[in-house]
Amino acid sequence: MSEKRSSTELLEGAYRIETPQDSVSYYQEFADHYDTKFAQELGYVYPRIIADHYHRAATPFDRPVADIGCGTGLVAEALNLPCAEIEGFDISPEMLERAQGKALYSGLHQVDLTKPLIPPTAPFGAVVSAGTFTHGHLGPAPLENLLALARKDALFCIGVNAQHYKARNFGAFLEKLRRTGRITRPKLKSVPIYCDPDSAHGADTAQVLIYRKL
Repeated sequence: MSEKRSSTELLEGAYRIETPQDSVSYYQEFADHYDTKFAQELGYVYPRIIADHYHRAATPFDRPVADIGCGTGLVAEALNLPCAEIEGFDISPEMLERAQGKALYSGLHQVDLTKPLIPPTAPFGAVVSAGTFTHGHLGPAPLENLLALARKDALFCIGVNAQHYKARNFGAFLEKLRRTGRITRPKLKSVPIYCDPDSAHGADTAQVLIYRKL
């Protein structure tokens, strides 16, 4: 991917992703520029906001943390936890390679979240995510798959692009999980994704879904 590509062009390309394989192919080239051409230039505050909501809601028992769609590790940087207390999950080996270089995680896992997940030997006390549930990426179904990673009463702080939340009917899916005794009633917090509301997509917002596994 050429460094001449603007941050806005990179974002538009990410929004056009349609399949898991599209994600693998796109982030294969995007990984080298994610932190600079995307996160820094666009004022991407979303990872810090997800980390802030985790810390506000978490108890000392809500660890270790599974960082879903961890990318290059921006949420882990914002969480500022010991690396022994956080593991990352992503579909892109190139993004995971960049995260590995930052020494933020005790473990990194390449996974396709549209498929069932193997429960870990030691379940996680919390599951967080920023930027994974958005246009062209994941619909609501993987929220159920993520429950397999977590122990009972684990904290979930999951960010979902607000337009995507409405278009893919996340609310109905969450209500189904609640009615079937899988999760507590989610609290929704509307948050900005970027710090400059006047930039391209700067007015985009997300819903942070905060709930616990039952």
